[in-house]
Amino acid sequence: MVQKALAAIFVFACIAGGMGCEKNGSHYVYATVPAASQLVVFREDPYSGVLTQLSESPYTVGSGAQSVVVHPSNKFLYVANPGQDENDVSLFDINSDGTVTEVTPRTVVGTLPNVLVIDPSGNYLYVANVRSNNISVFSITSGTGVLTPVPGSPFNSLTPTNMVVAPSGKFLYVTAPGQNEGFIEVFSVTAGALTALQNPTLTSDNSPTSLAINPAGTFLYVANTTSSSISVFSIAANGTLAEIAGSPLADNYKSPVGLTIDPTGSYLYVANQGSNNIATFSITSATGFPVAITDSPFASETEPSFLAADPNGRYLYVGNQGGSAGIQAFGAASGSLNSIATYRVGNTVTSIAVAQ
Repeated sequence: MVQKALAAIFVFACIAGGMGCEKNGSHYVYATVPAASQLVVFREDPYSGVLTQLSESPYTVGSGAQSVVVHPSNKFLYVANPGQDENDVSLFDINSDGTVTEVTPRTVVGTLPNVLVIDPSGNYLYVANVRSNNISVFSITSGTGVLTPVPGSPFNSLTPTNMVVAPSGKFLYVTAPGQNEGFIEVFSVTAGALTALQNPTLTSDNSPTSLAINPAGTFLYVANTTSSSISVFSIAANGTLAEIAGSPLADNYKSPVGLTIDPTGSYLYVANQGSNNIATFSITSATGFPVAITDSPFASETEPSFLAADPNGRYLYVGNQGGSAGIQAFGAASGSLNSIATYRVGNTVTSIAVAQ
């Protein structure tokens, strides 16, 4: 369960943020399959959410390909390769038909790079190195996607298991497990460089996993896997956190490991690995407090572990790690979910990124 929970949080870094141009009117879904060291690519029908795997897919990529993130321009993507002590990041050009072409050489990072996130401006890539307890930061060259380490990189962290960048790009939030309580590290960002903003914030759980921030950048949500709850923090203008009244919220289901917020900021989706379902909450705009919608939860394949929202908010993609491992597509309307199909890829998927 611990390994699956860790794998589940890598999503998150798994969404392109709803920005960029369209390619032939289609959306494309990219997923990492570490057991096969592959990147799987699907064309998404923007009118039905149905996925069709490209004939060129899957691509053989770096060892243990664990996390994928698409640049906001939708011109290139990055994959973290922690397997067999490879410990590097691959850069791929995204072609107009959704296919990809790797640009070598790969960029060496710290030990066990498992989480990738890009700031909303597309200027910086952050790499969480779980085993070396640090975060590598790179500036991204406009037009080519080539990575250059920022001065001072890598930056010390606890055991970074997940990350999210504020919509402003000025703050980075990082989860870390603890013996009795977990932590959220808060960093201010200046030209990509990280500075700890406050002492790590304690959570009510020793295994905080997924993180999500609403589009306004005013509330942070944290999935607490062991205690099956969701912590909610308000975000001050200076980036510091304060837990809101009523937090943590009991999830009422087992082992929440994946979170995402729809592009409008109206709904919070929670993947409950231990209950085989997806819970949906409407977000109270003034307070940030999540309220379960009436028909939640929605049954999923076994062990749902991470979530990726379509940039238009009409579809939700769920990575499952049980015997039916694959990608399950849901239609989304007013927070309600309707299962479309499940797509098998032979092994467990650990990260999804959606591009237009």
